[in-house]
Amino acid sequence: MRQRLFIFLGICTVLGARAFAQTSFSSGSTGADGAFAPTQSATIQVPPSGVFNYTTVTIPSGVTITYVPNAANTPLTILATGDTTISGSIALDGQPGNNAGFGGMGGPGGFAGGTAVAAQGVNGNVGNGPGGGGGSRFVNDSTAGDCSGGGGGGYQSAGGGIAPFGQIPAIPGGGSYGSPLLLQLLGGSGGGGGSARMGVNYGYAVTGGGGGGGGGAVLLASSTQIVFPVSGSAGLISANGGGGAAGAAIPTSNTFQCAGGGGAGGAIHLVSNKVTGIAQFNASGGAGGFGSGGTQGGANGGTGYVRVDAFNLSGFSPTSSTLSVSSGVPNLPTPSTLPSLQVASVAGVSAPSVPAGTFQNPPDIVLPSNQANPVTVVINAANIPAGTTVTVTAVSSAGARTTATGTLSGPSASSTTSISISLLAGSTVLTASTTTLLSDNRPMFLNGEPVDKVEVAARFGDRSELTYITRSGRRVPVAR
Repeated sequence: MRQRLFIFLGICTVLGARAFAQTSFSSGSTGADGAFAPTQSATIQVPPSGVFNYTTVTIPSGVTITYVPNAANTPLTILATGDTTISGSIALDGQPGNNAGFGGMGGPGGFAGGTAVAAQGVNGNVGNGPGGGGGSRFVNDSTAGDCSGGGGGGYQSAGGGIAPFGQIPAIPGGGSYGSPLLLQLLGGSGGGGGSARMGVNYGYAVTGGGGGGGGGAVLLASSTQIVFPVSGSAGLISANGGGGAAGAAIPTSNTFQCAGGGGAGGAIHLVSNKVTGIAQFNASGGAGGFGSGGTQGGANGGTGYVRVDAFNLSGFSPTSSTLSVSSGVPNLPTPSTLPSLQVASVAGVSAPSVPAGTFQNPPDIVLPSNQANPVTVVINAANIPAGTTVTVTAVSSAGARTTATGTLSGPSASSTTSISISLLAGSTVLTASTTTLLSDNRPMFLNGEPVDKVEVAARFGDRSELTYITRSGRRVPVAR
């Protein structure tokens, strides 16, 4: 029995409110990375921490800086003590799916597209992330096996869905999740992968297309100002979802079926005392893979989020062709004591420090075929107090799931619990989630009323839930 481990940290956070009296914003940059002033286009890997600490940032016109994920796939955070000037481009786009069936990688903090399969009667894989698009469905008829395209990944808006050849139920697009405030910085989810097109009576078999990767996530914060051009070409920040692939052509007709779905757009968050100039933001969903010969292609991915927080936006003119840009006043760019969960071991087998966590990659943990149920899952936590309940969920590749809970013990800086849970046959994805307090205060208001609490919950395979709780006790779910 091969078991795969996936940790999607779903933390419900409760943030204390305070009276809003902030008149200036500090990015928190240490300046340790000096000034960033590239003179030519370059591709840069996000550091292990996910954070660059600059003094100033200057990206001139004609220069594009493309960021690629680190091993832990953390979102990108760019902090500056001085001015940040974007006359060129910053790119965190998800990659397109592959015609040979591989899902596209997400941008930094985004999620990979689902892989296609090459076996008759097997559906494509669901896209990765909380809003992953549904996999393409194999459809049998009297002469050949047909299939539809994969569903689009979701983020701010849900991904597109498809009814394969008019059949019910439809292949779902990924659901929406997250918040326009981008308190939890996440990228877009991947599109669903295609399934195999098998010509039973014609002697051919072709692989469907991979799903597109979700756009990445970036926080760009300056203690002084963020400056875009005032004329000419606008400075550009893009976190688009990757497109789904068409898959291999059917040899008897040179047509395409079983295409992958497009990945969702990612997240772009700017925070400073002042933001000025003409900016262009792109966080569009990727297009579904092409379908021909009267067949259905993959569905499009949903859009991402763009948020700009500043005390002075009087000279700021943002443009975006596909989504709206929300704005507000600055909050703290990063919490100082971020709570975290880690699955340390399963049935006595230690987990890798950086788990892959997807069905399309080699398993993170392999258990023997005679492994008895239930198994013990050890959870380590940081900055979460003892007595907090942790929920572990096991999801099989077929979609069935089981859950179990445990209680953390030990010091808040390093607490732990052991949870007994029964695993299902075949490949399994494990998730861990909890609720806790954050020590940082973040001023927030809804319709003029202070918000005392923010609850955020996310689990792999499900849509996230986010609810604001105002001082009067009013609960305001985020529209999705």
